[in-house]
Amino acid sequence: MTEERTADVVLVGAGPVGLTLANTLGHHGVRVLVVEERATLIDYPRGVGLDDESLRTFQSIGLTDPILPHTTPNQIMRFVDGKRRLLAEIAPTDTQFGWPKRNGFVQPLVDAELLAGLDRYRNVEIAWHSAMRTCTESGDAVRVAIEGPQGPSMVSARYVVGCDGGRSATRHQMDVTFEGTTSSTRWLVVDIASDPLGHPNIEVGADPERPNVSVSIAHGIRRFEFMIHDDESDELAEDPAFVARMIAPFVPYPDRVEVIRRRVYTHHSRIASSFRRGRLLLAGDAAHLMPVWQGQGYNSGIRDAANLGWKLAAVVNGHAEDALLDSYDQERRKHARAMIDLSTMVGKVISPTNRKVTAFRDVAVRVAAAIPPVKRYVLGMRFKPMPRYDRGAVVHNRSRSPRSAVGTLFIQPRVDTRERADVLLDDVLGPWFAVLCWNNRPREVLGDAAFARWKSLGAVFVAARPASQLHWTGHDDPDVVIVGDRTGALKRWFDGQLDSVLFLRPDRCVAGACIAQLAPELSAELFDALSLTAGGEHGAGTVLRIAQPSA
Repeated sequence: MTEERTADVVLVGAGPVGLTLANTLGHHGVRVLVVEERATLIDYPRGVGLDDESLRTFQSIGLTDPILPHTTPNQIMRFVDGKRRLLAEIAPTDTQFGWPKRNGFVQPLVDAELLAGLDRYRNVEIAWHSAMRTCTESGDAVRVAIEGPQGPSMVSARYVVGCDGGRSATRHQMDVTFEGTTSSTRWLVVDIASDPLGHPNIEVGADPERPNVSVSIAHGIRRFEFMIHDDESDELAEDPAFVARMIAPFVPYPDRVEVIRRRVYTHHSRIASSFRRGRLLLAGDAAHLMPVWQGQGYNSGIRDAANLGWKLAAVVNGHAEDALLDSYDQERRKHARAMIDLSTMVGKVISPTNRKVTAFRDVAVRVAAAIPPVKRYVLGMRFKPMPRYDRGAVVHNRSRSPRSAVGTLFIQPRVDTRERADVLLDDVLGPWFAVLCWNNRPREVLGDAAFARWKSLGAVFVAARPASQLHWTGHDDPDVVIVGDRTGALKRWFDGQLDSVLFLRPDRCVAGACIAQLAPELSAELFDALSLTAGGEHGAGTVLRIAQPSA
């Protein structure tokens, strides 16, 4: 046994969730060890769709510039019947959170950019070809036994997060159940290089003969998925001749395609009975699995990282008590469950092979699509459940708006500052807490004591104004950023609310909202509800060596 090492957080699994968490924690100076059984990243496509929330999270860790070249923005999803006639279309165009709602992407290349992002942080280490064997809590630490290339070792950490997939070893260590179902229906996925079709979107074939999917992925990759019938074995489905027969209706020369991989899989709808047990937590597929139909498995994992990352950083750096971490399960469970239910429901609509059932479905869908409000609802992807936290790290009782924004994600329009024009709002707010006032002065609204508490926490103070008032200097404050409402989106948002003072969490959820006179009271309640302290060292951390795989 080698000498015991220490870390603030051990992340089990170097998939997209673990890497996103590692980047978030690395930025805040948290000492991180990522433990990964594989020798390197997975090099074939798995997830194929990024949503606006994931891109916003990647923006928060400074990685959208390298990631965007591997995406196809505004990807349209079309549902067609057995004769490939249009049933419904999903084509959202708004960018209320700063990014397109649907984006095709090449997961291995995006994951590689997440990995490369860790080069920025000497406080993050990756142990490749290493497996977590046991986790044992002892007082204020977790002792993690690791089996690596040089033999066994032991790490003492404050917290362990299992980002280690559906067969999570961390979940087994926590002794929590993985409740739900596994579909008996199997699907064949085939990824092809040099896309033989080339069109830029997604077609979901609700064909009773054999339901299928055709997906355009960036950089000339095409994915096909086909339902496998009960009398077709896995061995048959993976045979090259069978694969050629499957794609023959879509591709003129199926014998000329370059197959990257082919695999048979089943759909799972499962959720862990708890996302936290003591100093062990779960994120991504280790916490929940869902069918692929809405492309939300990958994105739900990134939401976990966005919700959990800042909370771990706040606790480790002394800005919050351990109790803040209880809000992770409270907030993420309900939304993850909603995404599982939506994906499962869409699968049930797509997958029937009974012709009477599919005929009735096709008529019902076409009738619904002919109703303008329904068509707009589907076209704009308004059916997608959005995070809305009724409890957790939020305070609802000070909002006076009938449809309070507390517990929801704040918008991200493009704005102007005195120094920069046409920038995304989050780039002004930064990656930590923010207090934003419309048409008011944060220091006077909060009062000196509350202002000082948020300042000691590292919060950014923003005074949002109409663009016409951007360069008026009458109320300048060296601790306050003046933001001009370049597009009018901020005023339109506040037009729909009675509240004018917002306390924004690092994940851009509205933690609390109120009118100006109630800001001091709400501030005090938020410090209590979020278990915040004014102490701590923002962005502090001990240096660790970064171990990366060789090229």
